[in-house]
Amino acid sequence: MRRVIAVLGLLLMVILPAFALAKPMKEKPPKPFQNSQELLKWINDYRKNPEPRRVSEAVKAMSALGAIKEMDQAGVYIGFVAGVLGANPEISDDLIAKMFPLPPEDQVLVVKAIAYSGLPRWRDTMSKFVERMPARKVLIDKYMFGDKPTLTGLSIKDDAGVIDLNWGYYFATGWEAPIRRIVAALELSLDKDKVDLLTVGAMAKWTLAQNASRNDDLLTLLKKISTDSDPKLKKPLTEVIDAAETLELSKLRKDALASIDELKAKGPESLRNYNWWGQAGQTVFALGCVAAGVMGQVEAGIPCVLGGAASTAALKYLAPSSD
Repeated sequence: MRRVIAVLGLLLMVILPAFALAKPMKEKPPKPFQNSQELLKWINDYRKNPEPRRVSEAVKAMSALGAIKEMDQAGVYIGFVAGVLGANPEISDDLIAKMFPLPPEDQVLVVKAIAYSGLPRWRDTMSKFVERMPARKVLIDKYMFGDKPTLTGLSIKDDAGVIDLNWGYYFATGWEAPIRRIVAALELSLDKDKVDLLTVGAMAKWTLAQNASRNDDLLTLLKKISTDSDPKLKKPLTEVIDAAETLELSKLRKDALASIDELKAKGPESLRNYNWWGQAGQTVFALGCVAAGVMGQVEAGIPCVLGGAASTAALKYLAPSSD
């Protein structure tokens, strides 16, 4: 009997620690976003370690931190939330529900993120949340029943801010489609007639090179796209890849300025009015700063505002001279 008890005791000594080790450890909840820098760093790193369940928390942080106060300058955030929803259709309703309550002015982000998500039945998803956003009913109706385009229907040619929307979607998914849409805008960098189109093309070119210079996956993706892209895009896309690999980003600026100055010299007086710069979507340079700025590696001479929008000084970085 003593032998049996001894054996049982020995077994308990072996088994109990094993049970203790097997007991699942309670995971620590992630630390709340303290500032815009933390939020942007999380967005920039998201596709490497997706945490879709945190997007609701992120949206509330965007609101609390004032990052989406100016919705016209919040393209990266809108595109990012849209991408998370589109990549997670099975839990998208739950993610959206947890974004509320949200101030009426910030609900625009939710409306646009649903419309731009690419969810197969995004209208059905939108209709589930209409009652929670009565102040946004006019905008919702324009998307559901009017002619408001979704993300794939938006033209970078008509609105430079669409560049940011596509960057945000890429940050959320790592998918090729949004990068291809930005690459397609490189054709505008060859425009010889309109300074605004030429400038938008330069913006697309600069953000691609800036981000690819710090992201090997993106650089590899651009090389893949270059193998089957439109022949018109070969030259500017090759220049983007070369600038990213050599870190000679300033050359893109010099080339852009030379082209703009040439057009300015040849064009009529109307083309010398650069008020367009203040209306072109002051977010286009922010994405070039996200990867660098959150790590304190912003290229000298390119001041950035971390928060999804570029400062006036950042816009002037590529703005043509007034002389």
